[in-house]
Amino acid sequence: MQARLFPQVHPEVKTLEYAGLCLQARQVGGDYFDFLDLGQHRLGLVIGDVSGKGIAAALLLANLQANLRSQCALALTEPERLLRSVNHLFYENTDDSAYASLFFADYDDESRRIRYANCGHLSGILLRCDNSFCRLSSTATLVGLFDDWDCRFEETELVPGDLLALYTDGITEALNDSEEEFGEEMLVQRLREYRNQPCQSSVEAITNEVRALSPGNQQDDITLIIARSRTNP
Repeated sequence: MQARLFPQVHPEVKTLEYAGLCLQARQVGGDYFDFLDLGQHRLGLVIGDVSGKGIAAALLLANLQANLRSQCALALTEPERLLRSVNHLFYENTDDSAYASLFFADYDDESRRIRYANCGHLSGILLRCDNSFCRLSSTATLVGLFDDWDCRFEETELVPGDLLALYTDGITEALNDSEEEFGEEMLVQRLREYRNQPCQSSVEAITNEVRALSPGNQQDDITLIIARSRTNP
């Protein structure tokens, strides 16, 4: 049932190739990613991590996904209102200890511009076509902890060849046998290495490498979205 919460359809966009994958540590988990058709040639890229583990986290995830999908039309004209409403509903419908980190991005297929709000989530990585990178850092606090809550959207442009990566801490905090983390630096290195591969292949290669660090003992959900601005749409 939880597998059905992940994207079943990839909305079509001409200027962006994208893929996502979640490898759960248990039968159910608390990582969330989604691709939303926002209308008017706009695509929503969403990733989040809800508090807790197992069935409790899965129920929170379902609540968060339902709130976002049912109201995502607001993203076109009132994105801040959308996330305020999502926060309010999450706050009202969960207990005091429940919360989620959330990264919500709205991609314009015509202008190649992306608006995003990072609500207490790990920084997105924007790998530029010259292999330099920048972080899309937090613009708001975690979702669901406070009813009196607001967020700020930032905006940037993707030029052909730019690569965007959104991920959860199951990627960067994965440990090998020597208790060394995979880390952001290694993730950036792998993004550079695979940047010319299809996004689906890159996502699978990186998540499988992370899972292989501790075979049979995966401690956290591993979730990754990669999107690349097409050179020839």
